[in-house]
Amino acid sequence: MKKILMLFLFLAGTAMYAQKEMPNVTIKSSDNKSYNVKSDFAEKDKIYVFSFWATWCAPCIKELDAINEKYTAWSKELNMEVVAVSVDDSRTQKRVKPLLNGKKWPYQVLLDTNQDLKRALGIANVPYTVVVKNKKVVYVHNGYSQGAEEELYNKLKEL
Repeated sequence: MKKILMLFLFLAGTAMYAQKEMPNVTIKSSDNKSYNVKSDFAEKDKIYVFSFWATWCAPCIKELDAINEKYTAWSKELNMEVVAVSVDDSRTQKRVKPLLNGKKWPYQVLLDTNQDLKRALGIANVPYTVVVKNKKVVYVHNGYSQGAEEELYNKLKEL
């Protein structure tokens, strides 16, 4: 009975996000350009992987590093883009650019300093992944464990 209840809750939670539109929120990139997540990441049939992270979150960094190792191959096979959204607040925001300089990730990096996008999507904690296709949220995942990037890849191939 407990397993059935857990499955129901999981499916209900997934259904809540299925086909939910991205919010109309504008945030800045690491190079200080403004991006509206609803309109600027809206290329038809392109898959956008929004990875919410913070400099103080070790699993977040591990997830982005793991995706980075596969990113070139994934990008060749799939019409996709990873957008790394830092939720560092005003106290820890100064750590973002030095970390990015050291990592050399190929991702577009957005800074959700006021956590407007995080709040609009109802995200409680990071790491948190939101996959968007045609302006609709088609998959969400919270947390990271080694190998989870393969699960993400398999999900992306289904889209």
